[in-house]
Amino acid sequence: MIKKLTKTGNSLALVLDKRLLDMAGIDARTPLEVSTDGQVIVISPVRAKRRVARLKTVVAEAHRQYGGVFRRLAAE
Repeated sequence: MIKKLTKTGNSLALVLDKRLLDMAGIDARTPLEVSTDGQVIVISPVRAKRRVARLKTVVAEAHRQYGGVFRRLAAE
């Protein structure tokens, strides 16, 4: 999907289609996190702290159990 920015006062706005927002579970009340690596802008819903903590736990456990496999796969 290609979009253009819209001038809003002294800023620029990105208008997103309702269908896209529905697919991502975002509405007008959803807090969003905006980040960049200098080349890409990432917009994502703010996740609950418990959900983020749980994800970190799951990832750490996966690395503990399968870290060697991950390293071998990455080397191939």
